[in-house]
Amino acid sequence: MNEEYLRIEQNHDHIKIVSLGEWTLYHEPQIFRALKKIIPDKKIIWDLSGIKSFDSSGVMLFSTYFEQFKKRCEVEIVGYTPKQERMYLLLQKNRATESIPIRHENFFERIGKNTAASYNEFVQYLEFSGHVVSAFLYYLKYPKNFRYKEIIYHIRLSGMNAILIIALTSFLVGLVISYQSAVQLAKFGADLFIVDMASISITRELGPLVTAIVIAGRSGSAYTAQIGAMKITEEISAMRTMGFDPFYFLVLPRVIALMIALPLLIFLADMIGIFGSMFAAGLELNISYAQFIDRLQEVLEAKHFWIGIIKGPFFAVLIAMIGCFRGFQVTNDTESIGAQTTASVVNSIFFVIACDAIFSVILTEWDI
Repeated sequence: MNEEYLRIEQNHDHIKIVSLGEWTLYHEPQIFRALKKIIPDKKIIWDLSGIKSFDSSGVMLFSTYFEQFKKRCEVEIVGYTPKQERMYLLLQKNRATESIPIRHENFFERIGKNTAASYNEFVQYLEFSGHVVSAFLYYLKYPKNFRYKEIIYHIRLSGMNAILIIALTSFLVGLVISYQSAVQLAKFGADLFIVDMASISITRELGPLVTAIVIAGRSGSAYTAQIGAMKITEEISAMRTMGFDPFYFLVLPRVIALMIALPLLIFLADMIGIFGSMFAAGLELNISYAQFIDRLQEVLEAKHFWIGIIKGPFFAVLIAMIGCFRGFQVTNDTESIGAQTTASVVNSIFFVIACDAIFSVILTEWDI
């Protein structure tokens, strides 16, 4: 119990509550915790003479517990001043007799709000894209201002540092494809066709897609967190104050770096994925590496490889743009960094898969 605000005296036939100090909004939590401990199992004498100052919050707290105690035992109030009495009567007179009902949103209201929020985000993204295109045109107009050091730095950060995870993921994907397919192909005596399926699916679809998803989770989220932290620390505002365009200095180097790095990582993913498939085919179907490579040269056309590589820059633009956009959406609290980073990864993966689906439909219609 906090003696500064409340003192409890237990007597044989009654409980004496002595209120002390300042009963104000600032001290309400401490007073509330002390009042909660009182068990009104006998008469209560409540002495208010020790209160130095009070406000409406303190009087309301007293009023609430006074009414609760009255329901369970006899309560006698002593030591109150005329000012305290007037405040108590005033609040009791104007106290609401009915609670205000809490309004709950219905299903259609939630849909409307979510739709409006999504539309506003889409408009903001279009505005963001316009700024990026404007900065890129400035690059083309003044190529001597091309920021080579920043681009090379982000290529190393987003590309070279991701080699290990891309290689491991691609190897496992190739391994799983061959293992899962080997059982079914062996039933029909079509063991060697595992090369056709693995090589085309990896180079044309799975290599680019798996690489883009890994980069979205690794580099796209990093872009959001980096730019979001800069926004919270007001570094971006400082850049604008000094006349530096954040789109030119922060966004474009990341976009261009990822456009260069992602096709190279896709090439690596294709090679490692095919090797993983070759390794599994040798273990499960006893297909030698020489047989696998000979069949690979027969069935894998160059167009499948180039289709996968060409997807790289498109995926890179989506990942880098969404990552940077979400970074600029961060507000002035650290919680929003986590929220926007999560949104960045989810949005990037969704739009990468959607873009890949569009590629598949168009190329199938063109018979490519």
